[in-house]
Amino acid sequence: MELTFLGTSAGVPTKTRNVTSIALNLHGLRPTLWLFDCGEGTQQQILHTSFNPGKLEKIFITHLHGDHLFGLPGLLCSRSMAGSTEPLTLYGPPGLKTFVDTALSLSGSWLTYPLDIVEVSAGEVCEDSQLKVSARPLSHTLDCVGYRIEEQPRPGPLDVARLAAEGVKPGPCFQQLKRGESVTLEDGRVLNGRDYVGAATPGRSLAIFGDTRPTPEGLTLAAGVDVMVHEATLEASMAERANSRGHSTTAQAAALALEAGVRRLIVTHFSARYSLEDSERLLAECRAIFPATDIAADFATFRI
Repeated sequence: MELTFLGTSAGVPTKTRNVTSIALNLHGLRPTLWLFDCGEGTQQQILHTSFNPGKLEKIFITHLHGDHLFGLPGLLCSRSMAGSTEPLTLYGPPGLKTFVDTALSLSGSWLTYPLDIVEVSAGEVCEDSQLKVSARPLSHTLDCVGYRIEEQPRPGPLDVARLAAEGVKPGPCFQQLKRGESVTLEDGRVLNGRDYVGAATPGRSLAIFGDTRPTPEGLTLAAGVDVMVHEATLEASMAERANSRGHSTTAQAAALALEAGVRRLIVTHFSARYSLEDSERLLAECRAIFPATDIAADFATFRI
């Protein structure tokens, strides 16, 4: 899996940063993309990547502020104009369905694919055999959530040597045993797959925050994840200003990463007051507290 930042600016775009959107490329699991937030101009940013909007499977919206949402109607319509017929599911806070339905209706737009809109606030969002997503409420000026994405545990290795020692020949039964199923052999023996499979390997995990001031919910959302993506709208000295507007600073994002025991922090969502030249200074503020920090720029890609 890989995260690609399509936009890293807060509030408004700048000459070097578009507003918020993050793509999660699920290659290695399945040939699809997930998108987290969809600020104005996101589809234009996608044109500068190898991503195909037809491969979009799910879009997760953290909240309904325009810098996280206004690119959604255009992306939905462009996906349709490209002839996509693959289903797409949107997730986000209450009001998302009204926004999308109104934008499509008033603009006379129609879609060539099934669109499902699921409004969420907290708890389990979706789950399949590969991935599980849950949401936690954050503390912003609108209803806002963060998403925790967890890969399902991967089955341990099959003890082929033990099976061979017991006279079990390779064949379809190995796949059944690998899945933990019971198998009856030709000689009447019954083997329980759980006896021949090693301990499961924990899957990868990441937490993607929406806009938020510090909140205890952040600790629950991010606890122990491999990668935490958190806003750092303002520098450490501007904590009062940031928090009063529902945002966090570099130092506050780093402090949460440290307390939550995450392996890696990526900061994003920077005020337009900061140029790319300010990135090293903002990164240094984070690393002084949590050394395993990276700073996002538009089109930066990070392997999970």
